[in-house]
Amino acid sequence: MTAHLGKMVRVWSLLVLLTAAVISHAGASQVLRGTGDLGLIIERASGSVVIIETTGQTKLGRVEGLGDLSHASAVFSRDGRFAYIFGRDGGLTKVDLLRAEIAARVIQSGNSIGGAISQDGRLIAVSNYKPGGVRVFDAENLKMVADIPATMKDGTLSKVVGLVDAPGQKFVFSLWDAGEIWLLDFQAGPEPALSKYRNVGRNPYDALITSDGRYYVAGLFGEDGLAKLDLWNMDAGVSRILDGYGRGEEKLPVYKMPHLEGWARAGDYLFLPAVGRHELLVVDASTWREVQRIPVHGQPVFAVARPDGRQIWVNFAHPRNDTVQVIDVPSMTIVKTYTPGKAVLHMEFTPRGEQVWISVRDDDRVDVYDTRTMEVTQSLRAEKPSGIFLTARAGRTGL
Repeated sequence: MTAHLGKMVRVWSLLVLLTAAVISHAGASQVLRGTGDLGLIIERASGSVVIIETTGQTKLGRVEGLGDLSHASAVFSRDGRFAYIFGRDGGLTKVDLLRAEIAARVIQSGNSIGGAISQDGRLIAVSNYKPGGVRVFDAENLKMVADIPATMKDGTLSKVVGLVDAPGQKFVFSLWDAGEIWLLDFQAGPEPALSKYRNVGRNPYDALITSDGRYYVAGLFGEDGLAKLDLWNMDAGVSRILDGYGRGEEKLPVYKMPHLEGWARAGDYLFLPAVGRHELLVVDASTWREVQRIPVHGQPVFAVARPDGRQIWVNFAHPRNDTVQVIDVPSMTIVKTYTPGKAVLHMEFTPRGEQVWISVRDDDRVDVYDTRTMEVTQSLRAEKPSGIFLTARAGRTGL
């Protein structure tokens, strides 16, 4: 009996050791991590994305097969695990950042220009050039929920630009050809209510929504000025701001459109790129009136605020696109000018602003800068990098 009991104890001990070894091996091979410091870099020439983490400033993986990413952008699921990437070829791709693989993909149009995710994270809207309009998809499986053609009065379709999400399950966008702003409201379910605001100005080219979700502002390429819609008072219609800001001045050739989604708010001011000018417009955020202009190196493309609002980082259009300038907000002066390399396309701050990631397309490189020391702390190789998108965007309206 004693010998039998001893044998059972030895067998049990061996099983415990084997189980511990299996658990230890599994723990070593499966690294658990959150998604809060993750992001991705668009590799526009190869139809791929690089998954990054900002804590160690490293690359975690690469996902291929995303099609034409020449004007790609991305939004994130509420938990930050999935990125929804909008390709220029009409591709909508859901990428699993933790597994570094494609979770779902559809070709939803012939030419797409961006998208947005709804307030509750259940809907993905895509703006299209061809056919002109907006298509909305289930975020889980990418099945289409709604198709909204941007039909103009003459029966033709307009290109759609400036698509953003707004509070209350809404999407707002502009019609380039029609000079209109439309609003889709999904609060009541999959059949959205549609509101149209006509004659807002010639050729709205891009738009922004303020971080509180109240104001939608579209830039106008066909005239000097912007169109503003107050989403708290939609019955008031669209008003004009900065009307005629370039009156009496000759525009420079526009080689790349400014991006209002890269707008900056710092304290009481907004910083907006002026179309066809080497200037940033400084606007009082309470009155929407211009208070100052800051001469800069070239035609601004992105003007991005460091999260604390102390600095504005600006990049520029071709042929002066090798440069980044840093503006000190209290003094409204340029305090630093960098020349990172050929074709600086995008800048992305980490959530607390200690780092800014900058893509240098023609040098196949992404640089990470310490915003306190103004020095490069890391450089990562990437194939023709353009957009850089961090999962912190998941919690922000309009991004």
